[in-house]
Amino acid sequence: MDGFDTSKGVMVMSATNRPDVLDKALLRAGCFDRQIVVDKPDLQGREEILKIHTRELKLASDADLTIVARRTPGFVGADLANVANEAAILAARKNREAITTADFEAAIDRVLAGPEKKSSTLSLDEKHRVAYHESGHTLVAELVPSGEPVHKVSIIPRGIGALGYTLQLPEKEKFLATKNELLDQVAILLGGRMAEEIVFGDISTGAQNDLERSSELARNMVCTYGMSEKLGVLTFGKKNLSPFLGTEYGEEKNYSEETARQIDAEVKAVVEGSYKRVHALLSENRTVLDALAARLEEKETLSGEEVDSIVKKLKVKEDE
Repeated sequence: MDGFDTSKGVMVMSATNRPDVLDKALLRAGCFDRQIVVDKPDLQGREEILKIHTRELKLASDADLTIVARRTPGFVGADLANVANEAAILAARKNREAITTADFEAAIDRVLAGPEKKSSTLSLDEKHRVAYHESGHTLVAELVPSGEPVHKVSIIPRGIGALGYTLQLPEKEKFLATKNELLDQVAILLGGRMAEEIVFGDISTGAQNDLERSSELARNMVCTYGMSEKLGVLTFGKKNLSPFLGTEYGEEKNYSEETARQIDAEVKAVVEGSYKRVHALLSENRTVLDALAARLEEKETLSGEEVDSIVKKLKVKEDE
């Protein structure tokens, strides 16, 4: 950085995706001392980015980029470019002259959950079980207070090992989550496994990813967010990151063995408490669960409007 004549107006700019691993000498005064954070785009930003990536494409009259932007929270520019490209490819395959809303919907599903595995055919028993599993997620999402509206639920296999999926569409951008909202998320994740247990009296391996995510979320509530009444407003464990790989390679244990046992007990209590809550919700709404699963098994994919029409008829809200 030395040797520049400041009177000549030379400006040096650089960019990185990992500012946390930069040598501190680079960031001291006189070097890269001004930092401009370019975060993930918000709703308006995603819409503007989509306009850029679709300006050379022909859009149908029903193609609404605002809706596409709402359906893509957390997407960065490259993701949105991928969505626009996939939508154009899908429209071309179907010999359409313009890209429709359906093409954007299918493109988002492909980016989020992977391509449809049309060669993978579920047996009737598996299809029946997966329909109840996804209906369990869907129904719990509709019943808990902070559940985001379900946009689509499907039992068409996608990606690697995904036999079905439930997509929720946030109504607005959120940057914080309360304890009750996190508990609702844990409940939604456990909805599929509990639906299997209630209906079939047995469980399958299909909930493996749900259990991983719910357990991790519960552990973060206890260890990272200070949301445990027994352990108090403390954080436990310090994650170590590789400065070269940018990945986590371990955790520094800054608590005792006794505290570790208490942490495990608290995490277990969060998950088991949510599991009992979900059992009550689905048992009270068994009629709705059966109706959702039957319709999903018949059509394989349900829109949010179809889900609402079924759920609103017979659902019993929590604490009623």
